[in-house]
Amino acid sequence: MATAAKRQKVDEGADLLHDFLQWCDKVSLHLSEKVCVCQEGTVADYGMLAKADIEEGEVLFTIPRSALLHQRTTAVSALLQKEAASLQSSSCWVPLLLALLYEYTSPQSDWKPYLSLWPDLRRLDHPMFWSKEERDRLLRGTGVPEAVDKDLSNIQREYEDVVLPFMTRHPDLWNPKTHTLELYTELVAFVMAYSFQEPQEDEDDDEEEKPPNPPMMVPMADMLNHVSDHNANLEFSADSLKMVSVRRIHAGEEVFNTYGQMANWQLLHMYGFTEPYPNNSNETADIPAANLHKAAMQEALFDSERAMVEVRWETLSGMTQDREAFIFSEHGCLTDSELHTALKVFCMSEEEFSDFKDNEGWEEDDEDEEQISQAFSNDGLPGLKPSWKRLIHEAARLTLQSYGGGEDRDWALIKDDAALKGLSSRQQRALQVRFGQRRILCRLMELTGS
Repeated sequence: MATAAKRQKVDEGADLLHDFLQWCDKVSLHLSEKVCVCQEGTVADYGMLAKADIEEGEVLFTIPRSALLHQRTTAVSALLQKEAASLQSSSCWVPLLLALLYEYTSPQSDWKPYLSLWPDLRRLDHPMFWSKEERDRLLRGTGVPEAVDKDLSNIQREYEDVVLPFMTRHPDLWNPKTHTLELYTELVAFVMAYSFQEPQEDEDDDEEEKPPNPPMMVPMADMLNHVSDHNANLEFSADSLKMVSVRRIHAGEEVFNTYGQMANWQLLHMYGFTEPYPNNSNETADIPAANLHKAAMQEALFDSERAMVEVRWETLSGMTQDREAFIFSEHGCLTDSELHTALKVFCMSEEEFSDFKDNEGWEEDDEDEEQISQAFSNDGLPGLKPSWKRLIHEAARLTLQSYGGGEDRDWALIKDDAALKGLSSRQQRALQVRFGQRRILCRLMELTGS
């Protein structure tokens, strides 16, 4: 019976894929003869394989803009446009999510062959679907639990304050008993994992910064899996989107898109997966700015010195309101200018600090951006001023402390394939996040040790 059930599932999947490919022809989504969509031989769910050798720069498929699913192409687009003012929110996602709520549950949806190929939303395993206890235990110190708590709070507030009142005004199209907070949350996770955002056009420096473009669903493109060492990239033009190979792809090789330069904590938070060590070349670790402040306070011996540290911290907080952490990669600090400024302010003399405040922080600096970048690379960190190295070292130590120990156990698990396979999928992914971050912080402590 199990074999028959499995065969039935495979047959159903083949039928759904066949219907989707027919729909692609109907909407003029053109697929190259050199690739195919399948489940066999891919890393997760559906994916794309090369049927023949593909050279760099070849177009793998072309999607007309009319085949993209968003608030302007849904069957309820006119209503969403008419009431756009009432659908504004901090996320800017409400119009798309309302479109998806409608299309996903409508038996008559023109998008049904595409939507039927979506994975079961109940199988999504982002950390937002873990218990709070599990998140806090497995991902302590990584920043993921705090990000998820913020997400869940924002989702509930958005649903109750914006979405629910709108649906109540239009009971012929939406039903709160069907379009629940639970389904809304699942669709938020799906949009996080599978949607695309069109890059902003270049703007003049004098122009006011525009909000990011809202996300949209891109059939076919959202089937491609991600790796940091990808071989294809989505390109945008006025009338279509094209998936283009960025290097040679051999016959039988999977076609991988990229979601951007994503560390494992970002992949887990937004997409529900991680890349196993050492595959993710974009791994990062954050040192909270508050930990640099704590390190500076520990350096102060007297009340007067501690009071001065507080004044300098308040000055820095006013200058860098959006910078809550300093980000380090495998090669050094990615936020080197901000870290450079913070270290200078904490370590400068009282006279220098007075001049700094008088100039509102914008004093002339003899060091250019390239010099600063080199100074905070792994090669440059050992050569920093001793006082700067001490602050970085202690801030890294405090950050490592927030993980709650277990470094030796994590390292042993990473090296032991059998033990690694014995962990649950959530434990494995959390381990990859913790290990990658700890590894960068431990290396940073080595480079800044005396």
